[in-house]
Amino acid sequence: MNNAFDPLNPPPRRLMGPGPVDVDPRVLQAMSLPLLGQFDPRFTEYMNEVMALYRQVFRTTNHWALLVDGTARAGIEAVLVSVLDPGDRVLVPIFGRFGHLLCEIAHRCRAEVVTIETEWGTVFDPQQVEDAVKRHRPKLVAVVQGDTSTTMAQPLDAIGRICRAHDALTYVDATASVAGMPLETDAWQLDAVSAGLQKCLSGPPGVAPVTFNERVEAVVKSRKHVEQGIRPDDYEAGTGRIIQSNYFDLSMLMDYWSESRLNHHTEATSMLYAARECARLVLEEGLDNRFDRHARASRAMTAGLTAMGLDLFGDQEHKMPNVTGVHIPAGVPGDAVRAALLDDFGLEIGTSFGPLHGRIWRIGTMGFGCRRDNVMTCLAALEVTLRRFGHTSAPGAGVEAAIAAWDA
Repeated sequence: MNNAFDPLNPPPRRLMGPGPVDVDPRVLQAMSLPLLGQFDPRFTEYMNEVMALYRQVFRTTNHWALLVDGTARAGIEAVLVSVLDPGDRVLVPIFGRFGHLLCEIAHRCRAEVVTIETEWGTVFDPQQVEDAVKRHRPKLVAVVQGDTSTTMAQPLDAIGRICRAHDALTYVDATASVAGMPLETDAWQLDAVSAGLQKCLSGPPGVAPVTFNERVEAVVKSRKHVEQGIRPDDYEAGTGRIIQSNYFDLSMLMDYWSESRLNHHTEATSMLYAARECARLVLEEGLDNRFDRHARASRAMTAGLTAMGLDLFGDQEHKMPNVTGVHIPAGVPGDAVRAALLDDFGLEIGTSFGPLHGRIWRIGTMGFGCRRDNVMTCLAALEVTLRRFGHTSAPGAGVEAAIAAWDA
């Protein structure tokens, strides 16, 4: 039996689903650089640079802006497991699949989880959140900024202020929104935020940038525990319950990312290079310029889809600028269209989850993939493919409308 495999040779794709997205070639180049030991002075210098860069990406003066090794979900879990004691009450406003994910992780932390829910395709008015905070008095409010399952973005500018007024911590999952739409950690009084590289940051999945302020730091330090074998002589355990995860223990990660460099895990060197380059490129372009580019692509995509006679999904006032939901026309097999786009054009768009499965497609314009040529190619390919499956529109109408919207 021959156990040899051919060399890896992935087919070229345009990744225009809700993520992951095409990685910026400059990030791939950074990942190919030589490895260094995790305590090499040059490498720890890179760690400090990563912290400085992500403070700017998150628009915060927080000292703590570090990486959790693992996909975006690792960042979510690190925050929740480090902050939530068993029995703590957490409020989750759910407007899509990823609100349910926050509940799932909080339940596994043995927290008392209370929720408010709104129809998929809508978001919450801040008063709804404040009423729930007053009613339930949670320790933590955990909310998604942009939920790609519904393509909706929850406004956050009032929620942090509401939580601060009622002495609740605010945690935001910004996986799909950071670097694609405004996120003001300090100005909006957000206590902790986590993200991932694989959306608007134009990187591969594999590390999760996280930032948190002194309020969260105090909670985490009260649960501090350093594993035997690496405890320093001056070690003092926290007075609270030990954090249930070793790997996602923010108190030990703080020691690892601080000047003490207390060993915790072996840092994912190539992924740190990737995260550093992702942030550097975002800041080189400028956050506001990047937000404008995503907003322009959104206007072009929605104009093109509408000109093709397709109906957009959800409350367009609160649509994410980097993902567009569109109803699958009646009688058109959604999965067959997606397969044809992949086979004939090497172009991927997304299906959806739960109550939206089979009802909408989700088309992403994120990060490096948020480009004029991608928008126009996607619309042209979709028009041709839909015609094969019985949905017709004026030839070229989508592309023409998108070009006009992009140039407006």
